[in-house]
Amino acid sequence: MKKLNKIHGTIGEIEVANYLKAQGYKIVAMNYKNKIGEIDIVALDKNVIVFVEVKSRATLAFGRPCEAVGFRKQQKIRKVAELYLLQKQKYYSDVRFDVVEVLGDEISLIKNAF
Repeated sequence: MKKLNKIHGTIGEIEVANYLKAQGYKIVAMNYKNKIGEIDIVALDKNVIVFVEVKSRATLAFGRPCEAVGFRKQQKIRKVAELYLLQKQKYYSDVRFDVVEVLGDEISLIKNAF
């Protein structure tokens, strides 16, 4: 079951990357990993560096996908993003954290989610 979830997650992330490109984002990295954790997608939205968390669900049986990005997950994503910026040694005046929900065939972008 875990392997199947991983496959669905990967497909969802590819679909989301294509969706974000259609919204004008430039994809910088997918599945960026460092010693702290992972960020699903790193992108540029004009001059803003955006760290995107992708959450997929088939149904609402366990709630909305975005509800899975709680305080602890947000803190971890922030720390991974901070290390990303330090490693890349680039300065961005604006940093944003978006969440993209994939619910069945529907994709919803939540800009500035946290």
